[in-house]
Amino acid sequence: MTLEQIARLLEEEGLLAQDAPSLAAAGTTAITGVDCDSRFAAPNHLFVCKGAAFKPAYLTGALAAGCVAYLCDESHGAELAATAPDAPALVVRDDGLRRAMAVTSAEAWGHPDRQLDVIGITGTKGKSTVAYMMRAILDAGEPKSHCAIMGSIDTFDGVEDAESVNTTPEPPDLWRHIDNAARSGLGHMVMEVSSQALKYDRVVGLTLDVSCFLNIGRDHISPREHPSFEDYFESKLRIFDQASSAVVNLESEQAGVVLEHARRTGRVMTFSSASDAAEKGADVWCEEVTSHGGIQAFTAHTPSWEGEVTLSMAGLFNVDNALAAIAMCELLDVPQLQVRQGLAHVRVPGRMELLPTADPKVTGIVDYAHNKLSYQKFFHSVAHEFADRKIIAVLGAPGGKAYERRQELPQEAAKWADHLIFTEEDPAHDSVAEICRQMAEATPAGCAHESIVERPLAIRRAVQLGFAAPNGAVICLLAKGDETVQHVGDRFVPMETDGSVFEREVAAALLAGADGNAPDDARSSR
Repeated sequence: MTLEQIARLLEEEGLLAQDAPSLAAAGTTAITGVDCDSRFAAPNHLFVCKGAAFKPAYLTGALAAGCVAYLCDESHGAELAATAPDAPALVVRDDGLRRAMAVTSAEAWGHPDRQLDVIGITGTKGKSTVAYMMRAILDAGEPKSHCAIMGSIDTFDGVEDAESVNTTPEPPDLWRHIDNAARSGLGHMVMEVSSQALKYDRVVGLTLDVSCFLNIGRDHISPREHPSFEDYFESKLRIFDQASSAVVNLESEQAGVVLEHARRTGRVMTFSSASDAAEKGADVWCEEVTSHGGIQAFTAHTPSWEGEVTLSMAGLFNVDNALAAIAMCELLDVPQLQVRQGLAHVRVPGRMELLPTADPKVTGIVDYAHNKLSYQKFFHSVAHEFADRKIIAVLGAPGGKAYERRQELPQEAAKWADHLIFTEEDPAHDSVAEICRQMAEATPAGCAHESIVERPLAIRRAVQLGFAAPNGAVICLLAKGDETVQHVGDRFVPMETDGSVFEREVAAALLAGADGNAPDDARSSR
């Protein structure tokens, strides 16, 4: 792909600025990739200048690393031309940079999605869990069927393996990961597709061999995300516009609307865990569900096989997630034995992870549950699996987005938990104390609660309460899961406390017998 060809493509899309500079002199310049992070800049790549925090120095660094041209919007054209007067520039309309970045990334990287199966998963809850289930299943097969993964927990593409920043990365990074996976000989890319990625064109040009719609809840409504539920839902539904097959949960809210859009793909597989799933016509369903000691077992029914499945994860709601994975495997023609082997050994970092404890009556659980829908699923399962135990929950809400969680989460948690401890959860530019105050105000009367701003101290207090409970307790550490950083201000700050890197290790040490007392002055608003 040459720079001139990319310019023509942008012109056909109607994205070039009217006064874009001539590319005649640089028309034959070869472009083999696109970057938007100067740390990944490489020779013969196009560099995208984007973001409110962008600095011209990033372009200088990218050109020094070998990038041969850059893409920017019209409002930054003059400034960047002065910064790099000798570098060819693609200048697009101010409202067209996102789409231009996606279109150029797909073409410059050579559409590596055509060399492997791409599986896209969306939903308000369960994306990460289902993605890891698919990874466990596909990796249980021959090496050529093994898979890469992109999602909210981590990213592995055969070359890079790191904790993720965004659920769905920006187009240059997304296509780099797909290219790495294809070059590494991996047969599949399993990825979470967020509503933000669909709304803001991050996945434009990507063909999904299988798309999966898990569920929809009223979340991510804020000035920075989606102005309304309708906008959120419509963004999610866009996943079917670029897929050749679809998997749909018949128990999802608005399932009829979801199915209507899914049918546009040409092939649809449905699943349900409801007792009347067979009568509803679900293609994949289950019966005889049992749960014991963090293990689920059920009999699965699919168009091609039926048999007992063992799932190595706590949480009855994970049966739904397993059915979604089984349905996708039906579309991919994955053998029954491989499906069962994968689910029997799956582990999802930070998802329904049981922590070791010095007292069998006390159980610690780490989970990413962070919105109303995930709370409903999580607490219903915990109350069923740990009946008669006191439920103590450590929770928070993020800063700068999803403001409804500050009311919804304490209200939902209070229906199940005996004691709530509000604490830090990625506050960004908001005050942790203020977020905790709002959550405390929203807590229904009669539910014991307190606020401890420092998260490690909140965990210590929860453990103290758990060991003091006469009939035992289950201590629920919510939202952060396997993450190792907190989003504070414009930085991601390591969660280094008590010599441990993240809360799972802090909690595990306390539950194994360390002192669970929290200083009195660490607590507030009892």
